[in-house]
Amino acid sequence: MVIYMDEKTSTNGVRINKYLSEAGVCSRREADRMVEQGRVCIDGVVAVSGAKVFEGQDVTFDGKNVRKEEEEIYLAFYKPKGIVCTTATEENGEKVKNVVEYINYDKRIYPVGRLDQASEGLLLMTNQGDIMEKILRSRYGHEKEYFVKVDHNITDEFLKKMGEGVPILDTVTKPCKVWREDDKSFHIILTQGLNRQIRRMCSNLGYKVVKLKRIRIMNIELNDLPAGATRKIEGSEYEKLMNLINKK
Repeated sequence: MVIYMDEKTSTNGVRINKYLSEAGVCSRREADRMVEQGRVCIDGVVAVSGAKVFEGQDVTFDGKNVRKEEEEIYLAFYKPKGIVCTTATEENGEKVKNVVEYINYDKRIYPVGRLDQASEGLLLMTNQGDIMEKILRSRYGHEKEYFVKVDHNITDEFLKKMGEGVPILDTVTKPCKVWREDDKSFHIILTQGLNRQIRRMCSNLGYKVVKLKRIRIMNIELNDLPAGATRKIEGSEYEKLMNLINKK
């Protein structure tokens, strides 16, 4: 495969993580992990972190050629519980079903961010790496809304603390919107994405999450999409999403 680049790129090259991101393979952060795992090659040689791709070079990921996709793909997917949001086929020595295999789309797509294996709900899928980066970075402040059910009755003090910020992972979570659904359920809107953030926040306050479902990412809502199903993001919904992503 021949890689076509502009004059600046052909002179200076482009970092392998940026190349994979722009080709829609994954985010730059995930690309760094793939390079570390030895899954990426440039001209048949295993790539190293920080390597650059120059005009005319061949790039492969897991033995398959990588090129920038011309068709932009954006899907809303209802991830069922039990599906992992990586490209891995094994975790801790056990076989797992990853989201790409589960959807089995006829073109290369990857998840925008993650939902842990025990969680369910809305996941965006795309082949546009730069868009993935813009949605994922917390500095952009993009909203993600969740429905959460816990193991015992919610108090006003619990809701107050969740909204003000909870110490987890050597930091304090950003202030967020939280409101009660019923005695044991609530909604929360986050603008950051720490590892298992909601579960850790609840645990810190003495609660165990028994159900976690993401119902909105920015303007994209899960609504009545069945578990395991996908739908295209298009029309006015797509236009609004792009406006939010590119908003300065």
